[in-house]
Amino acid sequence: MATAPQNPYSEAGVDTAAGDLAVELMKSAVRRTHGPEVLGGVGGFAGLFDASALLSYTKPLLASSTDGVGTKVAIAQAIDRHDTIGQDLVGMVVDDIVVVGAKPLFMTDYIACGKVVPERIADIVRGIAAGCEATGTALVGGETAEHPGLLGVNDYDVAGAATGIVEADSILGAERVQSGDVVLALASSGAHSNGFSLIRHIVSRAGVTYGADAAEFGRTWGEELLEPTRLYTLPLLRLLERIPGAVHSLSHVTGGGIAANLARVLPVGTWVDVDRSTWSPLPVFRVLADLGGLSLESTEGTWNLGIGFLAVVSADRADAAIEALAEEGIDTWQVGVVRGGALPADGFGDFEQGAKGVDGGAVRLVGAYADTH
Repeated sequence: MATAPQNPYSEAGVDTAAGDLAVELMKSAVRRTHGPEVLGGVGGFAGLFDASALLSYTKPLLASSTDGVGTKVAIAQAIDRHDTIGQDLVGMVVDDIVVVGAKPLFMTDYIACGKVVPERIADIVRGIAAGCEATGTALVGGETAEHPGLLGVNDYDVAGAATGIVEADSILGAERVQSGDVVLALASSGAHSNGFSLIRHIVSRAGVTYGADAAEFGRTWGEELLEPTRLYTLPLLRLLERIPGAVHSLSHVTGGGIAANLARVLPVGTWVDVDRSTWSPLPVFRVLADLGGLSLESTEGTWNLGIGFLAVVSADRADAAIEALAEEGIDTWQVGVVRGGALPADGFGDFEQGAKGVDGGAVRLVGAYADTH
């Protein structure tokens, strides 16, 4: 008679002890995101957050967001570096909340993997915790799930969800935008977490390995492409507090590119020409476009091209907003002005009108990019 295994679950490919070790390795990083409003510590079935602070709001609105980082994880896996993906996740999730003017409260994460490698999981969560610290967000819980047979031993994916709060009469959006408002661009740190299927396709077709040195960047291809997402939440919240009423709407430039994401936060009946000549796309985008035989213009619906966020602000406070963000270390410049009325029929390009189910304004990119960054 066959002897029954001492741990049938381990024989099936699931290592619960490895999961426990991963939790131990990440505990201190997670705790650093906890203020007095977080109860219960690490490891509970549910995270607890003291909502007493909400009593000070007249009409508090909760804002929520959920997202992942897409196929950027494939590059992290290829070069076995996992300490930056967590910041990318926070950028994708928490920076969506600030778009409505909300302050983030807490976040949870989910990691699915083929095999729990404790050090790898801990690296990912440490990155998430660091991003949460940098955005004033409590990391109150998470889950690591081992899926042998579904994912390869070195494969994983990450996702997260966050909740924030904003006073009802302070919410930002298209309804605040007026003709004559100025559109400001906030510089990105790189590709952030969008367009990586195209990036990986270009790199693969060119026969480039992620561990190869890239002379253009002074580091390897993998290191350049894993440049962490810039986090905008706290600088933008400080801007809203410093210049009350100046910012009318915000747009996070993620999937869909500049035009589509800006159109979502403009009112119907308005339009913007985004002037390409006001900036030069980051070198990483130029190198990738050349490698793939593409024009930069053809990638505008896929990559952020050097703009991670857009702010629609009142014209008389635009300079003050630019100065405030510069003090936060974020290069910011004017790319356009909101106009009302009929769209110009000048043949200078097609407008993107609304996006992702939103009946918003119309946006197009015009002119030629500046030659140097």
